Amino acid sequence: MKKLMYFAYGLLAYAIFFATFCFAVGFVVNLIVPNTLDGEPGSSLSYALLVDSGLLLLFAVQHSTMARPWFKKWWTRYIPEALERSTYVLLSSVCLIVLLWLWEPIGGAVWSAGSPAVRVMLTALSLTGFAIVLVSTFLINHFDLFGLRQVWFYFRGIPYVPLTFRTPLFYKYVRHPLYLGWMIAFWATPTMTVAHLLFAALTTGYMLTAIRFEERDLIRVFGEKYIRYRQTAAMLIPFTKRRI
Repeated sequence: MKKLMYFAYGLLAYAIFFATFCFAVGFVVNLIVPNTLDGEPGSSLSYALLVDSGLLLLFAVQHSTMARPWFKKWWTRYIPEALERSTYVLLSSVCLIVLLWLWEPIGGAVWSAGSPAVRVMLTALSLTGFAIVLVSTFLINHFDLFGLRQVWFYFRGIPYVPLTFRTPLFYKYVRHPLYLGWMIAFWATPTMTVAHLLFAALTTGYMLTAIRFEERDLIRVFGEKYIRYRQTAAMLIPFTKRRI
């Protein structure tokens, strides 16, 4: 019964994540969903800036802190190891839901593409960024990244085996294609409102900061393998090499 409950918990966390991800695509691209990044402003500029910055900070702190090894070591004193990743995914989804729900549009166009063809192209480019994010998760193991592999192993009574270091497809050229995909998705827009610019700028700053912490953790885990990898693959821009 316990194994079944853990597995059901993992499935629920994943289902909430996937639904939130789909809504977030519409939120950023301004398609289908009722509440979007570039909606009509309903409050003062100062209030909107304060709320939106706070929502982004909440997500960044939760998302980054809970991913650190020291936090996982402490957290798994209270949360079963098989559920640690699913819980992280669930809480990240909750923070994102709060952001999507409480986001305050600001209005005011920083730029706006006049040509319908350019608008379609920029929207398609944003959707391509989201596609890069999704494909990148499958390249490294989508099910492990979102906790399903962990609860499945527990359900079958098999000890969890960490993933080995691999560099498939996108990872041969950039070390962080997930972040590259997010950046493309956030910056490629036919109309850059003040709210959209705030969102894109703050999330980009967060991602560039998060990369530093993630790479330190990866070096601790994979050692010389990851150091050599940094010498051959660019951080974000394909076909460039970072000098160490």
